[in-house]
Amino acid sequence: MCAVSYLNTMPLVWGFLNDPAQRGTLDLRFAVPSECADQLASGEAQIGIVPAIEVVRQKLGYFRGTGIASDGPVRSILLISKVPFRAIRTLATDSGSRTSVMLARILLSELYGVEPKCISLAPDLASMLGAADAALLIGDAALHVDPAALPFETLDLGEQWTRVTGFPMVFAVWAGQKEMIHAPYDEQFVASCRFGLSHVDEIVKIESPRRCLPEALVREYLTRHIIFELTDRHYAGLELYWQRAAALERVMVQGGVSA
Repeated sequence: MCAVSYLNTMPLVWGFLNDPAQRGTLDLRFAVPSECADQLASGEAQIGIVPAIEVVRQKLGYFRGTGIASDGPVRSILLISKVPFRAIRTLATDSGSRTSVMLARILLSELYGVEPKCISLAPDLASMLGAADAALLIGDAALHVDPAALPFETLDLGEQWTRVTGFPMVFAVWAGQKEMIHAPYDEQFVASCRFGLSHVDEIVKIESPRRCLPEALVREYLTRHIIFELTDRHYAGLELYWQRAAALERVMVQGGVSA
């Protein structure tokens, strides 16, 4: 199984890594979100924490109950622009991202009427802004940036999605080929997540130095910004995201632009 290597995944897998009752029950490998999606597509992994957009692109099934979501500011999905948002023509996107790239395209189209050319690059803000009008940083790379200290326009895309739609944003879920979506996996994923959420102090102490992030930031991120247990309202937001993504791609194809 493939799990995302970012900080926001740690509570989801903490039980599989550290709970004596769960440790070793799954063979976990870690990668960035796009690589997890590719491993499912190739059959290298049967189940993984998958970017939300890949569930529909690959026609996967997904497990309900846990995932990576926000309901307001997410802090780790930042669109940073050196030009006014309506003037963005090129967007450097983190090569590890897919769901957030589509989210950026949806929001830029709906809020500012622009559909920039996306350029996939390594997550380095200086080089990204050297190559494009704006940059999309996700995950740990975004956490290493202080939006308030930047001399650029910045959007928190989780915050913007909820402001526009009134719904949470689901970024990733446990997913796999539809024949794999059965018990006891869903119960195991929930149990591992709840174990992680009950050991947040331990996660903060271990992951903060490992990722070179302040403990206060890691704690706030995991307890205030990211939501790990999902409800019907989160899945309604997920369905809406898929609908908006499909509508945007139809418009771009009809307009003669490849999505």
